Amino acid sequence: MFSSAVSRREWLKNTALASAPLLLGPASALAVSAAPGKTPALSAANIAAIESALGKKGNYVEAQATHTTALPRNDLKVTIKGEAVPISFGFGGWVAIKHTLDGKSAMLMSDTVLLQEEVNPLISAAHANGLEVGAIHNHFFYEEPRIFYMHIHGMGSPAELAKKYAATLKDSKLLPANQPQASGTSAAQSGNTATPAAGASSQIGRELFDLAVLDQLVKYQGVVNGPTYKYTIGRDDLRVTMMGTDMTAAIGLNSWAAFAGKQAAAHIAGDIAMLEHEVNPVIKALRANNLEVVAVHNHMLFDQPRMVFLHYYGRGPAAELATGFRAALDQLGKGSGKTMHMQH
Repeated sequence: MFSSAVSRREWLKNTALASAPLLLGPASALAVSAAPGKTPALSAANIAAIESALGKKGNYVEAQATHTTALPRNDLKVTIKGEAVPISFGFGGWVAIKHTLDGKSAMLMSDTVLLQEEVNPLISAAHANGLEVGAIHNHFFYEEPRIFYMHIHGMGSPAELAKKYAATLKDSKLLPANQPQASGTSAAQSGNTATPAAGASSQIGRELFDLAVLDQLVKYQGVVNGPTYKYTIGRDDLRVTMMGTDMTAAIGLNSWAAFAGKQAAAHIAGDIAMLEHEVNPVIKALRANNLEVVAVHNHMLFDQPRMVFLHYYGRGPAAELATGFRAALDQLGKGSGKTMHMQH
């Protein structure tokens, strides 16, 4: 059995010398994070153990060697500015597990959707079960009830991590066994920051949106999830690691946009995954397209290079909202940021 505390201490010790070039600046940080290696696959036994512990079948992304379980808050009824929005618009959490690059351990990463009064009990439960909290923040303005998002991570074997996470959730509405099943929505799709599974799901979104127009504007193909349409876009231009683990779209390193409503009068909400020097260009692009910046924050700890996440929201014709999302994406992957630092 792996101990999450021991695994994390070993990772910190083993990377102390390897991380020394980080003192030299951003270019060295990128070089360290781009070390070669491929994540070992989760075995069928690993996946079975995860799904048994969580009591729910998940989605295994073979190309990223990552297993993800959706945690939608189907018990909630959420409004934004008094208008009802579906849970798949951004009120679904997830938990993902994958091996470290050396295969000696595994990482659990999770995003949980919480009412205000649920935040601190879950912190205590996570710590009691040997897991750690990486971030707590908002994703929205104007929502009722007030919602917060907590990122939880841990190190250990896949089976151990799944058991610890299930124990953390056992007294909460987050555990799949404690959730009502949403009608007409694929249980495999989270509606939040994890990569959704393609496949059978309610096709209502096809009737509400002109998907071909949106895909042309965004330059990607989205996924229908009940009454919403969602894009999930990884940072394939970067190699980001956290505690020896390759961070990819399926474990939360992605930019996304979800559409609710209908083509002529839509809501958009989403997240942009950025390097530090990309933050203000993205903010300018969003504001130039009348999208509201809701939050700028971290999701991870010990990530190399350091990633910043921005949440945004907007109302209007879906095509205009998609244009704003694309404008933000166009700011990513430009230069090293060496000229972006403020002078003191």
